[in-house]
Amino acid sequence: MSEQSRPQDAHPEYADTLPEYAERVLDVAERIPPGRVMTYGDVAEWLEEGGPRQVGRVMALYGGAVPWWRVVRSDGVLLPGHELRALGHYRAEGTPLKEASRAAENHLPRLDMRRARWDGGDRAEGHT
Repeated sequence: MSEQSRPQDAHPEYADTLPEYAERVLDVAERIPPGRVMTYGDVAEWLEEGGPRQVGRVMALYGGAVPWWRVVRSDGVLLPGHELRALGHYRAEGTPLKEASRAAENHLPRLDMRRARWDGGDRAEGHT
């Protein structure tokens, strides 16, 4: 992790360790099955801690090593700046999408949240 991407309150001596909350968020992201998604709020609710903004911050800072495209906005809009990379993953995994309307920016599809959203399934198994 670069100095610029490290949270301002992070101490250099802890640069190689993730905050406990970040580890838990990333663990949830790794549990989401291919072709399914959870919203930032879903992840926070599943963990019973934090909120959508805290989960989003963790994903922005540390999410590159996990399937980040499976943690999404609740409106199904693809992550700004990463739309095409995410879309490639969604298509490869068969994630349900809604066709873009003519008014949609760049004519990009949205996630079909009704069909793609994962509720955590067997969440008790291995959940700490």
